[in-house]
Amino acid sequence: MGRFGSLQYWQRRRAHKRMPRLRTAPSMKEALLTNLVAYKAGMTHLTMIDDGEGPAKNQEVARACTVLEVPRMEVYGMRMYGAEGGTKYRKTRTEFYSKAAAQKLGIKNLKNDETKLEPMKGKLADYTDVSALVVAYPKDVSSIGQHHPMRFESRVGGSTVQEKFDYVSKLLGKEVKMNEIFKPGEFIDVSTVTTGKGWAGVIKRHGVHRNAHKATNKIRHGGPLGSFGDGRIFFTVPRAGQMGFNYRTEHNKRILKIGQKTDTEQINQSGGFQDYGVVRNDFVVVDGSIGGTAKRLVRIRKSIRERNAAGIKEPRVLFIAK
Repeated sequence: MGRFGSLQYWQRRRAHKRMPRLRTAPSMKEALLTNLVAYKAGMTHLTMIDDGEGPAKNQEVARACTVLEVPRMEVYGMRMYGAEGGTKYRKTRTEFYSKAAAQKLGIKNLKNDETKLEPMKGKLADYTDVSALVVAYPKDVSSIGQHHPMRFESRVGGSTVQEKFDYVSKLLGKEVKMNEIFKPGEFIDVSTVTTGKGWAGVIKRHGVHRNAHKATNKIRHGGPLGSFGDGRIFFTVPRAGQMGFNYRTEHNKRILKIGQKTDTEQINQSGGFQDYGVVRNDFVVVDGSIGGTAKRLVRIRKSIRERNAAGIKEPRVLFIAK
């Protein structure tokens, strides 16, 4: 019996939330937000001039791509992590909110608002990091049918705490655009929740071989579970269980195009995208496929593997299939 299922991710359990989690952030010298969100509309294909170094350099090539619709987002707060106190995994923190944005979100008992940011400038030595609290309003994305806001935290790039603090202070209560953070041609990391397939057997879940029809009265089971002498089953033994609906991150996916809501006729399919509909807001076109179904929430992050260190070349897109 052979096995082909990856043991890179274990346990293979269902994601707890639709919002993908990000456990790390890139180290950036420029003060910028490191991640934003979008919704997966569907896939299409386009033609572009290959700007790589392969045999197709400067020639027209066809690429499969995924279209993501970007909801309206704004920074509603700031989170500052303390240098002292707390534990190894949970540090002390202080939060500041935009009063107008907090009222829209129903946040009550505001202890700190934007009026108390000025006295904090002299106390930045007590803090080690600053991040932005961002909210997305999917109500503007008609295909989703979701009305409650999606709140998430975005780490901020910068060399010093002072730079991060000044950057988030200027953004507090203001709208954030995708083209202000990311550029066409930039390599990004994409985190999402994959398509759920429910309970699956070992053949579908791990790719093991079927048993011979004379070996046993069961064909599609996993065979022996291990040694007879050991009172346990090792985690490497393929077993049936939940398949799909997991947190997954793909590194170095390239942005081919970032468009405004006035340019949606360039990418909308005839009759709309399957299981999604028509894109009506800002959008992002990403090279290749992305995990998850249509309408799935996608988190776009700055690349942590420095693929953009050599510079960002804007792709020359010639045609997008509709």
